[in-house]
Amino acid sequence: MNLQHRFARAALAAAAVCASLAPWAGAQAQAPKAQPTAYYIAEFELTDPEGIRPYSAAVESTFAPFGGTYAVRGGKVDSLEGEPMRRVIMIAFPSLAQAQAWYASPRYQEIMPIRHRSAKSRTFIMEGLAH
Repeated sequence: MNLQHRFARAALAAAAVCASLAPWAGAQAQAPKAQPTAYYIAEFELTDPEGIRPYSAAVESTFAPFGGTYAVRGGKVDSLEGEPMRRVIMIAFPSLAQAQAWYASPRYQEIMPIRHRSAKSRTFIMEGLAH
């Protein structure tokens, strides 16, 4: 087989591969764009360890319906710079809107005063990366 025939066969093979991938490429282009995740982050220092117990017992049931899951719940902190709070909690949510809806929900608003009375804290919601 001469060089021209080899080139022609290779070109046909490449065209066949490209044709077989075309539907996949089109599906990828039309796939919905992933939403960024979001994280509720709380840094706090307990001032009333007994007083926080009702909050701790109830809080997970308030965020689970919004797709929230613990990413960090206490644990050892290795402070590299600055003074950390005594405890860090991070709750992952599928989207910023779901994290905000949880925080504003009547069920969470009902138990939030317990945390305010029982700890000094700093809390925020932060948008993460799309997955």
